[in-house]
Amino acid sequence: METTFSKEDKKNRSYFAFFDLDLTITHSVSGRELALGAYRRGLMSMPDLTSAILLSLVYKMNIVNPGKAIDKMGGWVKGITTEKMENLCSEVFNDVILPSIYPQIKNELHLHKEANAGLVILSSSLAPVCRKMAEHLGMDDVLCSELEAIAGILTGRPEGAFCFGEEKAVRLKQYCEINNSKLQDAWYYGDSLSDLPALSIVGNPVCINPEKKLEKIARKKGWKIYFWK
Repeated sequence: METTFSKEDKKNRSYFAFFDLDLTITHSVSGRELALGAYRRGLMSMPDLTSAILLSLVYKMNIVNPGKAIDKMGGWVKGITTEKMENLCSEVFNDVILPSIYPQIKNELHLHKEANAGLVILSSSLAPVCRKMAEHLGMDDVLCSELEAIAGILTGRPEGAFCFGEEKAVRLKQYCEINNSKLQDAWYYGDSLSDLPALSIVGNPVCINPEKKLEKIARKKGWKIYFWK
């Protein structure tokens, strides 16, 4: 699902640069931080919190099937109003996620803006968090995971496909096609093995603090690797 922030015609962009969020733009994991925030606000029990934190880590490491992960996570938010979820995301973003932004990301964004590139967050993280980050950094669009809601109540199911693994590559490719941009001109910034499908289809893959398996692949393929603090 796409959310547009820029009013400029994206078809006139010279190329597009896509960025993962967790552990790429920031050194925090938004799912884990949202779970902690939900627990503090009485929206999640301690057993669910423990499971959520463990699951957010293993799915990011591509250990668990993302479909099973989102089904499990969906059960924890089922019945919560969209207003409460928006408020939770807003508070956690301001208090925890915003301060965890890597300072180096701003220079990367500046370089792409100078080249008239379109800047897009492509992440499995939830839409409210991704939108706030895009607004804060002056980025153009968001492609991410959405939660289904009926009459203002979360159902516990995702809206559309969960933006993870192969789905990221699908959305990136479709986005470039819609905006008449070539994949070989595109950039993708990611940190984990789950980003490999997206990294593999762009002409300019960049790995940020990559996990060991991804770093090994990146070095073999000659991809750019940045270590940010």
